[in-house]
Amino acid sequence: MNAPQTSSPASPRAAGNPARKKALISIASLVVVAGLGWTAYEWLVASHYESTDNAYVQGNIIQITPQTGGTVMAILADENDLVKAGQALVKLDPADAKISLDTAQANLAQTVRQVRTLYANNGSLQAQINLRESEVVKAQTEISRATDDLNRRQSLVGNGAVSKEEFSHTQTQLANGKTALASAQAGVAAAKEQLLSNQALTDGTRIESHPSVMVASAKFREAWLAIQRAALPAPVDGYVARRTVQLGQRVAAGAPLMSIVPLNQLWVDANFKEVQLRHIRLGQPVKLTADLYGKKIEYQGVVSGLGMGTGAAFALLPAQNATGNWIKVVQRVPVRVALDAAQLAKNPLRVGLSMEATVDVTRQDGKTLADSPRAAALVETNVYAALDSGAAEEVRKIVAANLGSAK
Repeated sequence: MNAPQTSSPASPRAAGNPARKKALISIASLVVVAGLGWTAYEWLVASHYESTDNAYVQGNIIQITPQTGGTVMAILADENDLVKAGQALVKLDPADAKISLDTAQANLAQTVRQVRTLYANNGSLQAQINLRESEVVKAQTEISRATDDLNRRQSLVGNGAVSKEEFSHTQTQLANGKTALASAQAGVAAAKEQLLSNQALTDGTRIESHPSVMVASAKFREAWLAIQRAALPAPVDGYVARRTVQLGQRVAAGAPLMSIVPLNQLWVDANFKEVQLRHIRLGQPVKLTADLYGKKIEYQGVVSGLGMGTGAAFALLPAQNATGNWIKVVQRVPVRVALDAAQLAKNPLRVGLSMEATVDVTRQDGKTLADSPRAAALVETNVYAALDSGAAEEVRKIVAANLGSAK
């Protein structure tokens, strides 16, 4: 029979492993410290920034379209070429426009001469009035003489000194004089009416500013512009993109021929989630990096605007969340970031490039919406205004050449 076994001391596993326990405590401490550190980082640093990689370079893409139709005679700029404002890009056949210009020039010259005639008629009509008035005086004189003759003969008819035939002839002369007077007075009235009618066409104006001349001048300026528009100028400095026009092509007014992209007028649309917009304000600084250059080049930007709606709201086919099964999708709103012009000149970007944007939201004194209208034009060009610069001088020359001695 075996003797009863005596109890042995507790095993290390039952009593606990001090080394293991120490390791677990260390790991737990590290986790707690890491959690506290992460919490502190989120509270003190990360909470002051909002970032997104859903950001893209945007810019003005200016379409070059003809203002008149025509056949392409020359293409003076190709894809990726640098062009300056006012530089001719495409030339159209000006033959039809030249014919219209010649017709308008002849019409203007003829109109000036016709208006000269109106002014000259004022003098001739006034002479007609003077002539008719002299006829009235003459008729009145004849009536006075005929009346005296009739009065003398009337007293002599009874004693036979004057025959009845002679007396009747005197009466006829008086009647004829009265008729001539009435006719002369009517002629005076008609001549005055003609003068008033002609003066209504000329009073208060000179030949150069007469309405008929102004209409003909406007037609000439229209034809002048048409021939100037046969050459399509670049409205701004930039680079050519999307050239579709070909030599010999018949183009219509408004047809897109090419585009100009001014690379000094770029901005970034950063699409932030709606929950990220709580602290974004106008004027906050933004740091941006482009995939084109990587992290080594950092752009400094400023929040210049927040979109008026989400991308889904302005989509071609907006979502219909009130129909069928619905799954919530976090929406994004475009935030416009203005770029520094000097940095753009040093490190050019292209429209559509991917960017990463980080907004410093520490300052909260800005607004989320603009509170005043724009004070000046966003972009403008004087290129098209210059096309009409020579028309006024040409009109002046044509009018002066057909005025003759009339001023």
